Order: sequence, then structure tokens, then C-alpha cells
Amino acid sequence: MCFGPCQTGPNVLINNIPKYDRPVIWPGSDSENRDLSALWGYESSLVRGFELAVSSGPLCEEPLAAVAFVVSEWKGAQDYDQTEVRPMPGQIVTTMKECCRQSFLKQPCRLMIAMYKCEIQATAEVLGRVYGVLARRQGRVLSEELREGSGTFVIAAVLPVAESLGFAEEIRKKTSGFAMPQLVFSHWETLQEDPFWVPTTEEELAHFGELGDSGNLAHEYMMKARKRKGLSTDEQIVVSGEKQRTLKKNK
Repeated sequence: MCFGPCQTGPNVLINNIPKYDRPVIWPGSDSENRDLSALWGYESSLVRGFELAVSSGPLCEEPLAAVAFVVSEWKGAQDYDQTEVRPMPGQIVTTMKECCRQSFLKQPCRLMIAMYKCEIQATAEVLGRVYGVLARRQGRVLSEELREGSGTFVIAAVLPVAESLGFAEEIRKKTSGFAMPQLVFSHWETLQEDPFWVPTTEEELAHFGELGDSGNLAHEYMMKARKRKGLSTDEQIVVSGEKQRTLKKNK
């Protein structure tokens, strides 16, 4: 078992290979009398591939969090003879990395987004406008308190970091300067939407459309991150290319 990335991260690699023995480092152990597995010499390459996989995930090339990988079987390495060429460590690292990435995509994926803690001071006349700006930027109101001795309300909310660009300027513009926001990093939050979800039933097709991208916030965040990093996206530059359009106006 090992953790990653950097051997201390929130991801874990579990060795569940049957009849697997490795050297014991404790003094006075019986490691000399044990039949060591033929695979234990590749442990460092496996761990290195696991480290590379969790440090750069397949969705946005960002580190993974709270993911467990279980190695249950390994075939081939113990079948090599002394005269045959064994796999190079670099090949095992690459194979292990791709195995972790592909196995991660086989399961339902979720994105984790950074959240700001937002504290807004506003008067009663502009509360509705403040709530409108928060709702448009996927914010969530936690509490609202009236400051004693004044007509100022203190609103506590959380706001995704991805939606915070231009937030202070917009809220001041909408409230004519009667609301003052303060943003401080709070925590990481998991989006409960599958970025690869597509509508299948008739009700889902009627509500979300054939593409299913109208209400999928996780897919939108993932595509924005990949586009910003120069990675491949599923954005179609040309839609319905078989149709012809003329720019000449009919007189």
C-alpha cells in the first residue's frame, strides 16, 4: 500500500495480488527464508506510475483526490526466462500510469472545485439584487444577519472560484455601490454531476436537449479548464457542415 502524490497525498494504491511476498525490513525477520515474489522488483516502477497518474488526472490534468486503485492481478512478469529481455522500468511506469487513468474513467467521475467564502454587507434595498448575482454565479447563501444599530445586512455565502472573476465589480454595479463583498478561500467541494452524462430517456431529452450540455455544470467547468490549458476538447468548430449558407442578400 502507498499514498500519492508525493507519497502523502489523499489517494491510495492497494496491492491485492494473491501469494505476493516482499522483503521485510524489520530486524530479526524471517525474510531470508521466505520465497519472494518475482514481482517485488517492479514495485518502484508501479509506484512511480501511480504517482504520475494521480498527480495529473485524465479530466483536467489536475491532481486526483480520494481515489483508491487496487492491483488484483499481474501476469507475464514471472514467466520470463533468464535469456529473455524483461520489461524496462520506463515501460512499466507508462503502462501503470495509463492503467490508472483508464480505470479511473471506467467509474463515475466527479470534479472538485475550489470555493470562496463570501461575506457581503448590503442594505435592505439591494438584497434582491445581491441574491440575483449570487444565483447567476452558482453561489449559495449560508446565513443572513441584521447588524444591530444599523440597517446593514451581513450575508454569508460560498462562491465557486471559477465564477469569481469580475464578481466584486458586478455586484457593486448592480447595487450602485451599496454592497461590499469580501472573498476568502474556504474549501474544496465535490460537484455531484457526472461531466460525461448524456440524456437517454424521453423526459431527459425533452428537458436537456440532445446534447445534454445545457445543465451540466461539471462538463462546462471541465471544458473551460481543458481549453485554457490547450488540451483537446469536444467543442465542434463546424456544426451541420453539410448545410450551405449564402451571405448575399436577396433583393
